[in-house]
Amino acid sequence: MFSRQPWKPFVAVKYLLFTFYFAALSALLFAAFLLAFLFRPPLQEPQTVEVKVERGEPLSAIVHRLKDHGVISNERLFSLWARLWRLDKKIHWGLYRFELPLPPRQVLDQMQLGKGLFHRVTVPEGLTVREIAELLEKAAIADKERFLAEAAKAELLSRVGMEGKAIEGYLFPDTYYFTPFVTERDILIAMVEQFRASFSSRLEERAGEIGLDVHQAVTLASLIEKETGVDEERPLISAVFHNRLRARIPLQSDPTVIYGMKRFTGALTRKDLQNPTPYNTYRIPGLPPGPICNPGLAALMAALQPAQVPYLYFVSKNDGSHVFSVSLVEHNRAVRMYQSGKRGRAGG
Repeated sequence: MFSRQPWKPFVAVKYLLFTFYFAALSALLFAAFLLAFLFRPPLQEPQTVEVKVERGEPLSAIVHRLKDHGVISNERLFSLWARLWRLDKKIHWGLYRFELPLPPRQVLDQMQLGKGLFHRVTVPEGLTVREIAELLEKAAIADKERFLAEAAKAELLSRVGMEGKAIEGYLFPDTYYFTPFVTERDILIAMVEQFRASFSSRLEERAGEIGLDVHQAVTLASLIEKETGVDEERPLISAVFHNRLRARIPLQSDPTVIYGMKRFTGALTRKDLQNPTPYNTYRIPGLPPGPICNPGLAALMAALQPAQVPYLYFVSKNDGSHVFSVSLVEHNRAVRMYQSGKRGRAGG
């Protein structure tokens, strides 16, 4: 007969329970240690540290740099936490300023949310590419010549889906936040992408409904942007241009003539109006070959939604607003009233 030893299963169960409790206790202690590491700032003297994170840089390199700069005390724990919560793929590139001492969790949150150092710049409606380059250089964000050279590169235009076109008109006016080491290429791409986001598929469909492609719509919007800064006048200016296009009447817009000139002294002459540039809408039929500035959303909307009015002319009242007329007789009367000694035209 075999002797039975009932105490052996009991010992095995006791051993398993001990192992489980030991593992659980170890896990709890490690979790407590990890939480303490993450949520308690290290003991160090207060200081301000700046750390640069490159685009596409691996987590290991970022963590090593944080450790070198004294932002964190333990690379392995920091990396472990980031990977456990899949935050390692969500760190934004940029320049970060850390006010130490700082809990590692707050360091990770700051980089995950992209709370780095940024230069704020507002690009107003109606600027040309050259004027935007000058604005960015004045704000110490970009070099003007490098910006203009990059804007003309065929490779960049292909990258943003504008083969065979110039970038003029597609640098969307807005407030931007750029890192101190942003490149001119990055700025251009960001502004074109903002245009794409603002000029929605619905606006593109609307352009097709009125017989325009996107490039023509942006070109027309740029004329409207240059002709008036008064919100309520934009649909009226748009109506004048749409009516003239349908009637095959030259647009006669002074801003297009100025854009086509190599140098503008401040006053258009009769000779300027006779200069046969591609942008002289006194000489060419229809729209110029491309935008003459970078229009904002209000001008784009006006180009696609002209007022339902029969106007063919407008003239400046010298206070920023315009008088609109249907006939040349009415227009000439308005010109004599507001622009005595000046020529009459479609544009104001």
